[in-house]
Amino acid sequence: MRSNIIFVYTLFIAIMVISVTGCYYDKAELLYNGSQTVNCSTISAKFSPDVKTIIQNKCAITGCHNSASGEGSTILETFTQISGKAARIYQRCVVEKTMPSNGPLLPAEIAVLKCWIDSGAPNN
Repeated sequence: MRSNIIFVYTLFIAIMVISVTGCYYDKAELLYNGSQTVNCSTISAKFSPDVKTIIQNKCAITGCHNSASGEGSTILETFTQISGKAARIYQRCVVEKTMPSNGPLLPAEIAVLKCWIDSGAPNN
């Protein structure tokens, strides 16, 4: 009888330990909501070769932020248009990760946008 009680307690403890430690699937980027440290000194974050390419390929596409489709309320095709919306781009793409609407940018793309905007969104 005593060995059965010890077995039940041991089994209970084992199940508790496994359930508490074995089911940890939290993703840091979701928990910290874009607050990971990015070393901007190691990232190319220039407008023409880097930022403009990301915006053209991921944002200013048909049905979104381009003038050809006319469907997006915000057009993001020129430096003036993009830099004028830098704060909004930062919020939606870097912090919230709710844009682009077809899924968040890659971490490297987010880092480029973050570094470019943090440096004052220059036309470089």
